Amino acid sequence: MITINDFNFKDKKALIRVDFNVPLNDKLEVTDATRIEAAKPTITKILKDGGSVILMSHLGRPKGKEEKFSLKNIVSKVEEILEQKIKFVSDCIGSEVETEIENLQNNQIILLENLRFHKEEKEGDIEFAKKLSKFGDIYVNDAFGTAHRAHASTAIIAQFFPKNKCFGLLLAKEIESINYVLNNSVKPVTAVIGGAKVSSKIEVINNIMDKVDNIIIGGGMAFTFIKAEGGKIGDSLVENDKLELALEILAKAKVNKTRIHLPIDVIAADAFSNDANTMIIEANDIPDGWMGLDSGPKTNVGNAFVIAGSKTILWNGPLGVFEMKKFAKGTRELGYAIKDATLEGAFSLVGGGDSVAAVKKFQFADKVSYVSTGGGAMLEMLEGKKLPGIEAILN
Repeated sequence: MITINDFNFKDKKALIRVDFNVPLNDKLEVTDATRIEAAKPTITKILKDGGSVILMSHLGRPKGKEEKFSLKNIVSKVEEILEQKIKFVSDCIGSEVETEIENLQNNQIILLENLRFHKEEKEGDIEFAKKLSKFGDIYVNDAFGTAHRAHASTAIIAQFFPKNKCFGLLLAKEIESINYVLNNSVKPVTAVIGGAKVSSKIEVINNIMDKVDNIIIGGGMAFTFIKAEGGKIGDSLVENDKLELALEILAKAKVNKTRIHLPIDVIAADAFSNDANTMIIEANDIPDGWMGLDSGPKTNVGNAFVIAGSKTILWNGPLGVFEMKKFAKGTRELGYAIKDATLEGAFSLVGGGDSVAAVKKFQFADKVSYVSTGGGAMLEMLEGKKLPGIEAILN
């Protein structure tokens, strides 16, 4: 795997595809700068070599050129994190960009405007990619969050740098971490798969089945399995069209000798609200009018026991509605168990938007081995798919 460590960037212009698709509040201020911070080591290495940096990214899903999606809104935060001034250019192609890049000196940084202000970016347009490619001597892809998209700046552009393309440090670390869990992990391996729907995680479960020893299934998706086995789930979330599929997964797990751990008990509520009445009840005996919104105490103890005996842990998806205080305990307890296992030497990888939000909320982000920056991209890698943005560098 070729990374920036295989290049000396002295007197070179590095064209870096970063993932600065960060959340902004109503005042257009960055509320979570994790992705910008994650790109810093790559940028710092290139500047230390004596090179210059051209950063390109998208932000949100603009329909045209809406002000709220302009990357100028993040300039001050990027400058704060990189600890130096950057030059923002109000487009990503055209004569103004060309002039600024011609005048770019070593150790300087330019940030181009939102790539998605041009529809050609998402279309994977080859001419648009060619225009972008003129700006750099070496192409660096450090955007894991968009590696699963065949966009102009990720998958198409790389062909214009046949010998001068590489992964940034962040993207290389993402690939290494996921490949480790899938292919080189120390056993026992445990995957925690949570979230709302079986349908969104089915490919992941199928792909990892023969690579893991335990799968802990939590969140709303667990009730599809429980109902499929004949349990009463009250008004809990369920995918009735996936009951057969759930039984197939359970049968496949038996053949593979993979242990599937479903909730034993849950915190049930009489409304989807933090003010709802709650009770602890067996997960397969929830009365009508009640819904399971978090894992219960017996389940939490069982999950902690499985995690404590694991050497490799993958966590994708919460165990309950952790955004509400009343239903956060299962996810929080799982986080504690993974933190403790990591301290004892296990490798732990956390990925997927809600899981990442949970580890940040409960302050576990620096207590696990690696927190992935790409939700959809990580899921597709776990499903066994080849990602266009990664293949473009490897080929």
